[in-house]
Amino acid sequence: MRDDVAPRGPAVVVVMGVSGCGKSTIASMLASRLRWIYEDGDWFHPQSNVEKMHHGEPLTDADRGPWLNGIAAWIDATREAGNHGTVACSALKRAYRDILIGTRRDVRLVFLKGGRELIARRVAARDNHFMPPSLLDSQFAALEEPTPDERAITVSIEPHPREIVDIIVAKLGIAEPATPR
Repeated sequence: MRDDVAPRGPAVVVVMGVSGCGKSTIASMLASRLRWIYEDGDWFHPQSNVEKMHHGEPLTDADRGPWLNGIAAWIDATREAGNHGTVACSALKRAYRDILIGTRRDVRLVFLKGGRELIARRVAARDNHFMPPSLLDSQFAALEEPTPDERAITVSIEPHPREIVDIIVAKLGIAEPATPR
């Protein structure tokens, strides 16, 4: 493990929620604050998935298999290298989270929770994203909120992103790296 990485806490934090809840923003801010590696789950989608979503077609579980396995492989590589990281991934269903986290006790889940109206406004305001607003209902329909055994940290998306990151860091109990002088 590198000296500039917090010595306690999880190896990886998966930031989950429906499209437009702020996963990428929060996961990247959390990684920056903790000096961890950041990955966006969207980067793991095969082109066929991106095309389907771009055309307003919801993905099937079969479509998601290779995508989830790719993210899980990144999680394992990060852990095996002794690094820490965050990844933004919708992880809407328990079965998906079981692939990403499963029995990995050093991987934690953060659920960004928000109402459909607020998230719809955010999705409508995004430019050049392959996930169209028309698929938001399918996201909420597929969402299975984490259960207590998943040890998820649930955070409202209403506060400012910096406040959300403050909440996550506090709930994780992570010792933050010292600020360089």
